[in-house]
Formats: sequence, C-alpha cells, structure tokens
Amino acid sequence: MNVPSTTTPDLVTLVKDGTLTGEWVLDSRESSVRLKSKALYFLPVNGVFHEVSGSGTVAPDGSASGTLTVAAASIDTKKPKRDAHLRSGDFFESDNYPDITFTADRIQVSGPGVTATGALTVHGRTRPLSFDAVATVPGDGGIWLDAKVRVNRADFGLTWNQLGAVSLISDLTIHAVFIRQ
Repeated sequence: MNVPSTTTPDLVTLVKDGTLTGEWVLDSRESSVRLKSKALYFLPVNGVFHEVSGSGTVAPDGSASGTLTVAAASIDTKKPKRDAHLRSGDFFESDNYPDITFTADRIQVSGPGVTATGALTVHGRTRPLSFDAVATVPGDGGIWLDAKVRVNRADFGLTWNQLGAVSLISDLTIHAVFIRQ
C-alpha cells in the first residue's frame, strides 16, 4: 500500500481551518479490513472482509465521530471450509449477528495521526475500544485512516478453541478511505 505522508501540523491546520469539516462516507472499493490470527503450529490465518461500509463527521470545532461496519459473512481466508466455520455458531454466527461495528464517539488529532475512542460490537457484545491511527490527507479530497488493532475474541464470546490450538488474539489491519458525501 502506497501511503502519502502528511505531517501532524498539516493535519492540525486542516482541522483548525475547517477544510475537513463536513460529512464523509467510506469508499468501500478502496478500503479494507484484514484479519490475522495464529492457529495450529503458530501458522497465521489471514483473511479479508470484502464488505465494509462507514461514515464520519468532522464538526466545525474539529471534533469528529464515525462508524465502520464490516459484514461478518464476507470473511475470506481463501479456504471455503474454514470460512464456513468462521461464519458458524462457533465464531461470528453471521446469520444472527451479521455486522461487526466500530462506533467512534471521539476522534482527535494525536501525535502523527488520530486517536479513535469508541466501542466495538462483535457477536452482539459491545466493548470499549481505543486505538491510534495514521491519518493521511493525500490531496485528492479524501482522508485515509490506517490502523492496526489487537482484539481478544473471548471478550466477545468467541471462545471456540479446539485442543487449545487457536489463539484468542486477533490483529485487524484497517485501511479506511473516506470521501466527501
């Protein structure tokens, strides 16, 4: 992924002068949410969620909020049998809990990017979540947010673990591209 660099003062200036004020929508064609978890023999399980959506708002005072939604059934690990198992009641139970949602109540400029604070809902359970993201304003009128987020799936009741061979810790890599609505 080629990420143009934007320094914090540029981001601060764009927030303060109102350039980023307004409603934003996630460009699902350019955005991605990837999943990585350790499995048997410490081999990683890599997957991508093909269906992501979201929106955000930057207020005139510089405060921001937003939502990122992932369709749980859109997981693709390149192994159809494993994908079906991930969609089953042992994991996401995507028929009953179709969405994985992060709702950011507050997004604020912090260091070289932003800090997002809100709640993550998976499998009908909501837990607080805060993480740092690199914010980039590439000059095409969009905003890019890139983050790595570590979650413990047991916090959301996803505890299936045959023979203790699957890690409960998963890493999510998020590339969210927002465009003006």
